[in-house]
Amino acid sequence: MRKVAILSAAAFCLSGCWPEPEVTGSTNNACTTNLYSRYNPKIMEQCVNACIKCERGSVQTCTTSCTLKGAR
Repeated sequence: MRKVAILSAAAFCLSGCWPEPEVTGSTNNACTTNLYSRYNPKIMEQCVNACIKCERGSVQTCTTSCTLKGAR
């Protein structure tokens, strides 16, 4: 009985270790296309605006993300 309880507790703890499915690029592509007909992620203003509106980010996180992606 003790082994069953331990295994159940371990299974419950490990069930939170699997990542949630990520959003695919198709959702973001449709959203960015609605914002900019010629979206260029290397342009900082476009990248930040698309991040805020399409990925529900904040100015801080989107600016950091776009900088890491190479936007200037």
